Amino acid sequence: MLLLCGGCMTGPLLDNPVRVQPVAEATCNNPAYIPLGPSAYGMVFEHVLDVVDDYFEISYANRYDGRIETFPMTAPGLEQPWKPGSPDFPQRLLATFQSIRHRAVVTIKAAEDGGYFVDVKVFKELEDLSRPTQALAGAAIFRSAPTVERQYEVIDAAVTTSNWIPIGRDVKLEQVLLKCLEKVDPKVLGQ
Repeated sequence: MLLLCGGCMTGPLLDNPVRVQPVAEATCNNPAYIPLGPSAYGMVFEHVLDVVDDYFEISYANRYDGRIETFPMTAPGLEQPWKPGSPDFPQRLLATFQSIRHRAVVTIKAAEDGGYFVDVKVFKELEDLSRPTQALAGAAIFRSAPTVERQYEVIDAAVTTSNWIPIGRDVKLEQVLLKCLEKVDPKVLGQ
C-alpha cells in the first residue's frame, strides 16, 4: 500500500545509467577567428557583409575601416515565423507583445598570424511609449483631450526624439550570426 501511494513521486536513482543530463549549447567565440591569409581580406569582408545582410539592412559599410553598421530592425514576433531576427521562442513571444528592435555593429580586424577577427555586437532596444497605441479600455467614456490636435512641429531629419530604451546586447542573435560566419568555405572565398 505504501508503494502505491509513493508511485511516480520518487525520482531517478543517482546511479541510474539512463539519467539524462541537459546538453550545454555550443557557443562560438566572439570575436570569431577566420584563418585565411592576408590576401583574402576583400573576400572575408564580402562574406561578412553577405551574412549580416541576411538579417539586417546595412546603413554603413566601409571595407577600409573594417566596420559594418546596420539600421535598427524591428524584431519579428510569432506572427512572422518566416522573418529572421528573433532566434528562439521566448524572444519571439516577447517581440509579439513588446516593440523590440535590434541593430548590429560588426568590426573586422587583422590577426597577427594572418587571419581575421570578426567581432559581432547586436544591440537590443525596447520602445518607450507614453501610452498604448491600440488602447481600447476606456474608449466609451468622455475624453478630456481636445478633439482637434494641432501639432506645430517641424519634421527634420537632424532632429530625432528617441523613444527607444537600450536593454543590452542580444547574445543569442550574435551566436546565430557567428555560426553563419564560421561556415566560411575556403573554396568559396577563392583559397
